[in-house]
Amino acid sequence: MPDRACLREDGGPLRGDQQQKSPSISSKQPSWKPLAGAPVRGVDAAGHERQPQGRVPLPPEELRVVLAPVDLVWARLERPAARRLVEAAARIELARLAGFTGRADAPKVLADRIARRLEDQMRLGGPIADPVGWLIGRALPQRQQCGDARCDDRVLLDSGQDCPWCEDRQAERRATRHTVAAAVDASMPGASEAERRAATDRQLHEAVTAQAWIREHRWAQVREQQAAAAQARAEAAAAQPAFDVPAAPAAPVVVPAPRLAADTAAPAPGRADVDQELILEDLTREQVLGWRDRAAADHQIVLDHIARYGEHSAQRLFTRRFVATVQRLSDLGHLDLGYTPWGQA
Repeated sequence: MPDRACLREDGGPLRGDQQQKSPSISSKQPSWKPLAGAPVRGVDAAGHERQPQGRVPLPPEELRVVLAPVDLVWARLERPAARRLVEAAARIELARLAGFTGRADAPKVLADRIARRLEDQMRLGGPIADPVGWLIGRALPQRQQCGDARCDDRVLLDSGQDCPWCEDRQAERRATRHTVAAAVDASMPGASEAERRAATDRQLHEAVTAQAWIREHRWAQVREQQAAAAQARAEAAAAQPAFDVPAAPAAPVVVPAPRLAADTAAPAPGRADVDQELILEDLTREQVLGWRDRAAADHQIVLDHIARYGEHSAQRLFTRRFVATVQRLSDLGHLDLGYTPWGQA
């Protein structure tokens, strides 16, 4: 208290009695308010300082329809180099699709493909960890399930219908699985469902692997035979002197003869091929297309194949739809397979 001050104490007011205000902290410290035009720094979850992320520009005008289903994935491409990679891959796929669907429909078809891939990723794979790799490696490329160049996820690009080759392969695999399952059930009558399923998967894997090895061995033999024949022709051509080579005769002009009527007996075209043993696995793509073209002109080829090799083999060679159409028309009696209007003309 002031009235109880001792020696060498001036009795002035204590710190609690001081009337002057202390300097404000705000006047001593600099302002934390951001200046105009200065970048604002943020802090991430780990406490580290981070720079603000800029807004990713939209894709080019010709690719906006294509990349619309994955706009959120595109928004994660912050580096210009990554965006250029995706744009180049999208343009390549557009040019490839234009050969099947046309330039007008190619963007819509590619956008539908990307939407399907995104749905599959969210349902089976989860979030996308690498946007650039996923777009270039999974979303944009065509997934060809069979030997048909038009096939994309078992759908034909030019027509949008289901791929008949994929349907035939799926039916064949289903029939093989049923056969293996029946054999396992007969050999393991007292086994549980899990044991029978495991045995079926194991035997099915062994059967498919064996078929693949057999097919590869046959193709290797065909390639060796073709290489040996080509080498023999080259050696024969090199051994023959140049002056002994006869001049190629001019091809004579052949007037096509008219086809015979139905009442005139004539051998069907390609009947010699039908008499030979036919192995579907040994046929090339060109040979299969040739069989289908001949069958479209003469349905009797399909019926002869069914009589000799069975309906399942005919479905694999000519597709199930075509075989069903031929059988339906032959059962109804609306198609006379031996009749041709050439004689009347």
